[in-house]
Amino acid sequence: MKRPSGSHRARVRAQLRRIPLRLRLRRTRGRLLRRLLLALLALIATLCTAAVVAYRLTDIPDPHPETVTQSTVFVDDKGSYLGRRGPVDRQEVPLSQVPRYVQDAVIAAENRSFRTDDGVSPRAIARAVLASLTGGERQGGSTITQQYVKNALLTPEQSLSRKAREALIAIKLDRTRSKDDILAGYLNTVYFGRGSAGIQAASRNYFGVDTRNLTVSQGAALASIVNIPSYYEKAGSDPKVTATLKSRWAWVLDAMATSGAITAKQRADATFPAFRFYPPGTTEGQRQYMIDVAAKEAADRLGITEDQLARGGYTVHTTFDLALQDATTETVKNLKTGKSSKDSKGTTLHTAVVAIKPGDGAVRLLYGGSDYARQPFNDAVGGAVEAGEALDPFGKVRLDGPLTALRKTAAPTPLQLASAYATVAANGLYATPYTITKITRDGRQVYTAHPDTRRALDEKEAFMVDIQMSKTGTPDKATDQTPDKAPDKEAIPSTPTAQKAPQTFFTAGAGGGITRRTLWSTTQNPQLTLTVALFADRPGEKKNTTVPAQLPNDPSPVESAEETAAQIWRLATGGTG
Repeated sequence: MKRPSGSHRARVRAQLRRIPLRLRLRRTRGRLLRRLLLALLALIATLCTAAVVAYRLTDIPDPHPETVTQSTVFVDDKGSYLGRRGPVDRQEVPLSQVPRYVQDAVIAAENRSFRTDDGVSPRAIARAVLASLTGGERQGGSTITQQYVKNALLTPEQSLSRKAREALIAIKLDRTRSKDDILAGYLNTVYFGRGSAGIQAASRNYFGVDTRNLTVSQGAALASIVNIPSYYEKAGSDPKVTATLKSRWAWVLDAMATSGAITAKQRADATFPAFRFYPPGTTEGQRQYMIDVAAKEAADRLGITEDQLARGGYTVHTTFDLALQDATTETVKNLKTGKSSKDSKGTTLHTAVVAIKPGDGAVRLLYGGSDYARQPFNDAVGGAVEAGEALDPFGKVRLDGPLTALRKTAAPTPLQLASAYATVAANGLYATPYTITKITRDGRQVYTAHPDTRRALDEKEAFMVDIQMSKTGTPDKATDQTPDKAPDKEAIPSTPTAQKAPQTFFTAGAGGGITRRTLWSTTQNPQLTLTVALFADRPGEKKNTTVPAQLPNDPSPVESAEETAAQIWRLATGGTG
């Protein structure tokens, strides 16, 4: 059989070209569709195979070191937040300590399908891929699982490959760990603003409470902040930011009510919470004096370095009364001669205040300077203040134990002299000053304080010292030393018993008249010893040195010291005199 010649083929092609394109496509459509379908199936199979291989080759990385590092937190005697030490403001809490309504608030704000999704949001991934390919604005909307992976396990890079890896790890996390584990990890690492990594730090920095004590309204507010923490951290101090956050807060609560996370009554009763002021006020700097002392003591008690303490995730419970400390800061700041500003000769006035529980040693108040930022040196524990006549009441008695060195110390620290006065108030029983009551970590108590006491004066000699102090006390403030009934030894300063207890007032110092150099003013009863020390210094001849200086004389430094002591005493005891 002969094959078609070249001219024949040309004629056939010419005939085909005369057939309309529409008819030619109709005749070949089935073949094209089959080819396209096969190509699509091959592409899908290739992508699925690649995804399976990538999934199996993807390991869940360990969290970044900075996301597991915890700070050590310091609280006062009532559990109020004092501050922290550590490179990151973060403390882990188990999910059991996060109220369910707080968990639901975060879910309502960030990922409402969290408890049912597979760890990823296909729609959000598609938006992110499109934005990356087109160079458009970066897209968010990740699930809580993806956010946890991004925050704790991966770098913040915004590349397409990192986004794909984030999705794979999120899926693997969702399949290998419980939703509660993922949510706990997220809540302990997500940034809330105000330097707070994790919900425990945020609870303290925004509301001054532990996470377990958050209200429905506070929980909804924190959940609302996660969206733009650097903006919302000014809530409470910036009216515009506060108004914007309030709108988002209401949106979160409405979503919680709709989902049944809270009842209609809880939604109706919810009121926008009050925030701690931000940035911190002047009293924040004063707290660092207390934390310095407590951190050193805590590290000594645990046998570790202060750096190890700061990174250890401990909670240090102190003996301090934060409300009294803050009130004392304001009292000293308003003193007529206590403004700590330098005069024309460069003289600077210093005020140190110490309050100790006699017979126990717990330091309730430790005012060490006007501002830690300008003067990190703590006058209350490190300042050598000339005692002068302040030691005279101890002149005719035999001192034992820790008080034996008192006469050899012409310039004791305010803490040392306050401890000596407290010994007198405790009928001669000396108690070593301490600032730590207990230390906890991961819910376990790792240290408990026990007062260290020993007799330094017999009771008769303690009574003689007390009489000497009373004789040199201010006459118009002296009180009857014979009470109607013995004071309750267990009473705290704010109780009526403490107010009725016999009080001793004593003011003395170094120098006199216009040459007054230091003043010590002490008020005490069996429940509390309060000592205020005033002294001054001026620049020395050598660079960066100071020398003692005379106290300002107008108004009278004696009146200033006694007025300060009286005001702080009323604050400490709830008394009126």
